[in-house]
Amino acid sequence: MAIGIFFLIFFVLMLIGAPMAVVFGGMTFLPSLINPDFSYTIETAIRSMVNGMDSFTLLAVPMFMLSGIIMARGGISEKLFNFFAYFVGNKTAGLPCAVILTCMFYAAISGSSAATVSAVGAMTIPFLVGLGYDKIFATAIVTVAGGLGVIIPPSISYIVFSSITSASPSALFIGGIIPGLLIGFCLMVCAYIYCKKHGEDKEKLKATYEELHRKGFWLVFKESFFALLAPVIILGSIYGGIASPTEAAAISVIYALVISLFVYKTIKLKNLGTLIVEGVRTYVLVLFIISAAIAFGRVMALLQYPQQISQVILSNFSSKVLIILIINFILLIFGMIMDNIPNIMVLTPILMPVALSIGMHPVHFGIMLTANLAIGMVTPPMGINLYVANSMTGIPMLKIARAAIPFLISFLIALLFISFVPWLSLKLPGLG
Repeated sequence: MAIGIFFLIFFVLMLIGAPMAVVFGGMTFLPSLINPDFSYTIETAIRSMVNGMDSFTLLAVPMFMLSGIIMARGGISEKLFNFFAYFVGNKTAGLPCAVILTCMFYAAISGSSAATVSAVGAMTIPFLVGLGYDKIFATAIVTVAGGLGVIIPPSISYIVFSSITSASPSALFIGGIIPGLLIGFCLMVCAYIYCKKHGEDKEKLKATYEELHRKGFWLVFKESFFALLAPVIILGSIYGGIASPTEAAAISVIYALVISLFVYKTIKLKNLGTLIVEGVRTYVLVLFIISAAIAFGRVMALLQYPQQISQVILSNFSSKVLIILIINFILLIFGMIMDNIPNIMVLTPILMPVALSIGMHPVHFGIMLTANLAIGMVTPPMGINLYVANSMTGIPMLKIARAAIPFLISFLIALLFISFVPWLSLKLPGLG
C-alpha cells in the first residue's frame, strides 16, 4: 500500500473526528482488508492489541493516573502553593512564580499535564484573580505550566515512550529533571516581564503575604510537609534503586491515600469508590488508544514506512542541526492535531531511527519529543490543557491560547536548548 495513500486516509479519519482508538484500529486492519495476502491479518492485529498491554512498564500508567486524581481531590496543590508563596509572595511576580513552582512540584506527583492544570488551576486561578491579576493571564500561566506534568518525572509520557523503545523509564525520569527545571525557569522569567510591564496590586499582595507570614514558617512547613515529601518518596525510591517506576507508581497511590485520608483528612473512606471509578474511566480511554497504537506501529514496521521516511529525511538533509529542527517541526505540528500518547506511539518508531542515525541518545530524543508534545497541549485545535482550562474558567480557548503565546515563546526557547545541548538531558548520574 502506497505510503501517501495510507497517511492520507489516516489524516482524513482524524479530521472527521473519529476517536483515536478507532483511527489506529481501522488503519491497522486496512492493509489486510485491501490485500488478503498481507501477513498481518486482523486476527493477528487483535492478538497484538491484547498482548501489547501485557507490559509491566505500562502498569505504571493507571496507577500514576489514580494517584494524581486522589491528590487533586485531597487538596495537595494548596499546601504546595502556600509553601512557595511564603518565600516569594512579596517579590515582583512572586505569586505567579509560586503557581509555576506549584505546577512543577505537582507534576512530580501526578505525572500528568491535564491533572496538573486541573488540580493547581482550580485553586490558584481564583486566588490570583482575587489579588487583581487578569483572569486570562492567570489561566494562561497554569495552562502552560501544566505542560511540565509530562516533562518533570515521574511522567506517564516517559513510561509510554520507554514501553516502545530500549530507553529505561528510570533513565528518562532522571534525564527529565534539568530540562523541566529549565522550562520552569523560562516561564518564571516570562511572568516577571509581564508583571513588570502591567504592574501588580502591591497593597493586596502585601496583605496576603503578611497574612501568610503571621502563620509562621513552621506552621506553613508543617502543613505542606507531607505534600513536599511526596515527590521525594516517589522519585527517591526509583533513583535509590529501591523500586522500579511501576512499583513507585503503586507506592504513590498508597502514599496519596494515606496523607489524604489520615493526615490532611480531605478525603473520606466513602469517597474512595468514586475516585477509583473516576480513575478507571480515565484509564480505559487511554488503554484502548495504547493497545490500538501498538498494533498500528507493528503494521507500519511491516510496511517499512519508518525506514522509508527516515531514508527520505537523511538522503535530503545532511546537517545535524537542520535534521533536529525538522524533527522538532514535525513534532510541533503533530502536537497541535493529536494528543500526547497517540503521538508518542506513532512518531517514535518513525523519527527515532532518524535521531539515532545522527548520534542522539535515546533518552535525549525521548525528552526532546516529550517537550515538543507538551507545547502541543497548549496549542489549538487539540491542546488538552486548553480544554481543561476552558472547562474551569469559561474563557474561550482561543483567548487562553493568545494569552499563552509569550509563555509558549519561553517554552520554545527552552526547547531549543534541550534539543541542541544534550548535556541538559544526560548530565545527571547514570546517563550518557
